[in-house]
Amino acid sequence: MPSSEGGGGILELEKGSGSESSDRGSGAAIYLDTALWAVQQLRPTFLTKSSSRPQRLRRTAYLDGIRGFAALMVYWVHHELWAHEALDAERRIQSSWGYRGEHWFVTFPFIRTFFSGSHLAVGIFFILSGYVLSTKPLALVYSGDHAELAAALASGIFRRWFRLYLPIIFVTFLIISCYHWTGILVAYVPESSWRDEFWKWYMELKTYTFLYGQPKVPWFTYHPHTWTIPVEFKGSIFVWINILALSRSTRKARLACIGFMMFYCMYIVDGAYYTLFLTGLLLCDLDLHDSPEYWPDWMNALSPYSTGIAHVLLVIGLWLGGCPAWISEIDYLRQNPGWVRLAALKPKAVYDYKWFFLFWAALCIVLAIQRIGYLKRFFETRFCMYLGRISYMLYLVHGPILWTLGDRVYAATGWSREAHALVLPRWANRFPLPKWGPFGLEVGFLLPQLVLLPITFWVADLGTTFIDGPAIKLGTWLYKSTLAAPSKQAGPPK
Repeated sequence: MPSSEGGGGILELEKGSGSESSDRGSGAAIYLDTALWAVQQLRPTFLTKSSSRPQRLRRTAYLDGIRGFAALMVYWVHHELWAHEALDAERRIQSSWGYRGEHWFVTFPFIRTFFSGSHLAVGIFFILSGYVLSTKPLALVYSGDHAELAAALASGIFRRWFRLYLPIIFVTFLIISCYHWTGILVAYVPESSWRDEFWKWYMELKTYTFLYGQPKVPWFTYHPHTWTIPVEFKGSIFVWINILALSRSTRKARLACIGFMMFYCMYIVDGAYYTLFLTGLLLCDLDLHDSPEYWPDWMNALSPYSTGIAHVLLVIGLWLGGCPAWISEIDYLRQNPGWVRLAALKPKAVYDYKWFFLFWAALCIVLAIQRIGYLKRFFETRFCMYLGRISYMLYLVHGPILWTLGDRVYAATGWSREAHALVLPRWANRFPLPKWGPFGLEVGFLLPQLVLLPITFWVADLGTTFIDGPAIKLGTWLYKSTLAAPSKQAGPPK
């Protein structure tokens, strides 16, 4: 007969086996849950039900759609120029229809705006930034709540650096590490070691991210597309300073002062960028009181024709938005058919003439979209709203993807350049695609977009979730962590 100890031992052994089985099962469940969570996080939001359009949109929701579509235009223009570089794309696409006797479909008036409109998109970015950054402060100005206005401006100024620069720091850190960690070349000449690369990146970054920094070149070596971000930072501060300075003025005085500052930035000093930000501020102020009682009689008399006028503005905006920009010298502009007389309008204060014309183009287009119903509804569609949500990261990541994956895809599909024979000899012309179709719309160019565009959207989506969103939250948390308790803010320090 087995002893009680032996029986107990068998029983304990059986219990132990069950426990181990249970532990293995729970461990497998944990791994499965983790894997499912990872898949869920990596899945693009446009494939989830939560990304569906909300039933009730904000009054200014279409502005997000415009910003997203503008970011897509930047993607498109950069890919056009990169893929067609060997065909002198910069000169062809950035010059007007008929320049040097050349007539390309993508340079036809109005159509050309969608193939050379990356700078127009930037101008629209700046107007929209001025508008959005002004919405809450101006509402507080009209309500007379100056204490809350001061709090809103303090919060915005504190958080702005983190919101703009933290995503760039993260993305460019990956860029400088790409070659040294993986051997994959990006669009810069690498240093001999990662340590030297890091030091060069740091030295340039600290000047680039300083409000009053004076970099040797007006763009960041490791990400030239981000030249707009220091302008965005300065423009944001400029808008808020104007709001604060005019917060106790009458509405008429404030509008007059904003108008004068716009004139000053465009015609007296070379500040065309900041005219765009002030335009957003002006439009926001006008929209807050968009009713007949606030407008002169002659403008109210034109209200029945507002839709027709908006279409005229749209035509003007699309024409000016295609401003030739291959060379920044005004003599070049005069050589472009259709721009000889317009060149005479450029203010002497503006060095780069295109920003004068792009200012008017961006203003006309934004005004037109506000008043043309079908355009406004288009920019409120689910697709445009999605682009608006990922727009900042789309702007930041489309370049690195183009310089790495895109460069190899274009080289393999027949868009090779001389440099590819040296740096990508195994990729050049591996799977050449037919180049049927007009210049800029060849089948061999459009087919790679079936791969590159979804991947770019996906990476931008991930960047919005894991980089942009946390950067915004970190800035908010840091600001709130510096605030004193309400009871301690009541009086002066003792």
